[in-house]
Amino acid sequence: MFASYLRRGLGAGLLAGILAGLFAFFVGEPSLEGAIGLEEAAAGGAHEEEILSRSTQKVGLFFATGLSGSFVGGLFGLTFAYFRGRLASDSDWNRSLSLAAVFAGSVLIPFLKYPANPPTVGDPATIGARTAAYLATVALSLLAILAAWCASRLLRRRGVSPPVRQAAVGAGLLVAVAGLFVGLPAAADPGEFPAGLLWNFRLSSLGTQVVLWTGLGPVFDALCERANRKQPL
Repeated sequence: MFASYLRRGLGAGLLAGILAGLFAFFVGEPSLEGAIGLEEAAAGGAHEEEILSRSTQKVGLFFATGLSGSFVGGLFGLTFAYFRGRLASDSDWNRSLSLAAVFAGSVLIPFLKYPANPPTVGDPATIGARTAAYLATVALSLLAILAAWCASRLLRRRGVSPPVRQAAVGAGLLVAVAGLFVGLPAAADPGEFPAGLLWNFRLSSLGTQVVLWTGLGPVFDALCERANRKQPL
């Protein structure tokens, strides 16, 4: 069972990753080009020899998003297989969308704390520390969401009404996220980077993630439904 869901997750993730790459190419590339132009202007027109040309990098964008999409899709498929019987939804469609929302939340919460920045923003010497802080935020966000799900199941078993249960779980998750934001280091200071270009870059980065996760859930479910129809009665 796990192998079949893994294959579906890999396929769904690959397709969703390619769609995310298309979005990043058409929406995000102009902002990235602008950031690169500012970096070259700040360097006084000096042009360092590129290891990879911009055209190669653009082609590599689709490879990167497809590969990362396949990875998260495989993880999604394995997680779905494990939690399938534990989710309250009565259909694979609702289960896959619910799980996609959980994964998307683990991306959205860190984005609110550490929004994406162009390459020229931030001190290069702090890249390691900033990366570690971001990964810690992702891991802690997943734990907070998982704790909220466990709390919701516990309250449902105890007969707590849906409105009260949802309000309590939502409030608890909000407190946990607020604690993360207060306890973790501050985001990098963008300095004098143009605000308009900065937010265009950030929104395009967020949009790429939105396309990935809104595509992964439905495509994964479509593959599950297709497999179910092929099973003999």
